[in-house]
Amino acid sequence: MTILVPPEDLPAWVPGRILLASDGLGWNHVGLRSYHYAGQDVVVPAMRDYLLVGYRQGATPMQRRFDGRWRHEHLSAGAVSLLTRAQRAYWNWSEPIDVTHIYLSGALVAQVASEAMDCLVTDVTLADVLRTEDEVITRAIETIAAEASVRALGGAIYVESLARGLIVHLLRRYATVDTRRLTVDQGLSQQQQRRIVDFIDSHLGEDLDLETLARCLELTPCLFARRFRQSFGQPPYAYVIGRRIERAGRYLAGTDLPIKAIAAACGFTDQAHLTRLFARTRGTTPAAFRRQAG
Repeated sequence: MTILVPPEDLPAWVPGRILLASDGLGWNHVGLRSYHYAGQDVVVPAMRDYLLVGYRQGATPMQRRFDGRWRHEHLSAGAVSLLTRAQRAYWNWSEPIDVTHIYLSGALVAQVASEAMDCLVTDVTLADVLRTEDEVITRAIETIAAEASVRALGGAIYVESLARGLIVHLLRRYATVDTRRLTVDQGLSQQQQRRIVDFIDSHLGEDLDLETLARCLELTPCLFARRFRQSFGQPPYAYVIGRRIERAGRYLAGTDLPIKAIAAACGFTDQAHLTRLFARTRGTTPAAFRRQAG
């Protein structure tokens, strides 16, 4: 079994001086590290993530053996190399260079591919590209690097949105995708339906966004939403709201809990949120409902 190496362990195989890193910034599924490298003859191990290398300063002849074949290029500022995940490669260069690495997780790439292609993507392979001059990739790398430097508000959200756009570009131009087509009427299995209903009922007081629900069944959010709607006849969000309203009604009728506490226990933002949605679905306010039930 091949052990896949995370980005932070790469210097054990390819020593270099770190110039910039996204470590500790709370980014999800995306990482950045910039290095100054002297000339080297190294083996890059099978990486856990997809790797994009943007060349910032310096120029050097570069050789890479990937999948048994050698590639030879001259690399300088503005060029980009791509390396697919889980692929061991040999690299050789002679001159000092500064580079920026962008790491994209397999989960994020598969999720974006599934959403873009409206099917279940089982694997994505980046093409063997030692050198390309692609303004879209270069601009994305520079923007993500700038975000790692300034550490501004909402950085994790902003970077993931940039990464999603970048992945779509990679899928269009540099990737081979293995897919499994879904039948139009395929919903969740009976077991999956019971599992997601139990999960929702057990976590109504928590934040139940689409990604959290999809993760419960180990599906991408897009695939989960489509299958859920096919099985339950409504979107996941509407179903969750309905369950919250039902529980709030039982608390209102059967307990003396303050309405504010009921709102929190059922996962509403505040009492006003509960009142607004309760009135919309039940035609009366929580306070009036409680008086009528009593």
